[in-house]
Amino acid sequence: MTISMTGFASRKGQAHGYAWIWDIRSVNGKGLDLRLRLPDWVDGLELAIRAELQKALGRGNVNLTLKVTREAAEGEAGLQVNQAALMAVLQALRRVEDVAMGAGVMLGQPTAADVLGVRGVLEAASGDEDTAPLRIALLADLPALLDDFAQMRAAEGAALNGVIAAQLAEISALTSAAKVQADARREAGAAQLRDALAKVLDNADGVDEARLSQELAMIAVKNDVTEELDRLAAHVDAAAALLQESGPIGRKFDFLMQEFMREANTLCSKAQALHLTRIGLDLKTVIDQMREQVQNVE
Repeated sequence: MTISMTGFASRKGQAHGYAWIWDIRSVNGKGLDLRLRLPDWVDGLELAIRAELQKALGRGNVNLTLKVTREAAEGEAGLQVNQAALMAVLQALRRVEDVAMGAGVMLGQPTAADVLGVRGVLEAASGDEDTAPLRIALLADLPALLDDFAQMRAAEGAALNGVIAAQLAEISALTSAAKVQADARREAGAAQLRDALAKVLDNADGVDEARLSQELAMIAVKNDVTEELDRLAAHVDAAAALLQESGPIGRKFDFLMQEFMREANTLCSKAQALHLTRIGLDLKTVIDQMREQVQNVE
């Protein structure tokens, strides 16, 4: 089953007087890059979450965000004023008013709501509450999030599988067409070589016929594309087998794509025939398109 590195999932939960929202998303990457945004006041949370993600995921650039808010109980003060921040804001206001008055500018008086709206003045009430129960609840909720995430990556992977399989079928068809053209070119090339050899022998004295035949045979071997076509067919079979494997296959596919392109390049360089060159260029186009899709495979 092909797994995509692209995915997204979110989840909400609540327990022990807290509510939270998970958000996880990923894109393709060469390795596993985890970027976590978590509440740092929950002891031991990041290490535990990072360990679970490393067990569940193979590759990808993964961003996970967790927002936790406290649900204040009845009669409990959920917010408090930061005295130091408040004094700093009031002093700054006083300095601004003094400068404005010196410049002959009259400013409107800020309201209490304006002052409280400054970041840092109003904050959540702190305490010495044990966060262990909350950490346990969050970690118990994490597997459900990862399951949703895995299902989306699997769905994306199934779509990728279909696209790559179709591209492999096109490469296979082009390889077969190239073999037909190569066989036709081989017959025509052999006849041309025989004619060329006869003309040389008829118009030259003292030519080593055996040496000349060897040179012409070497030219024929250098232009032969049988090995390239055989390797392309073998690569198609290997890629099709990879699509049936479970687990991460992206790195194997990356290497295989390099081999596909190497054979297509060699085919083009040896073609020396219009129809075969066109097939080689078409092969390179499809291989390049498939390589883009493979970049998303875990």
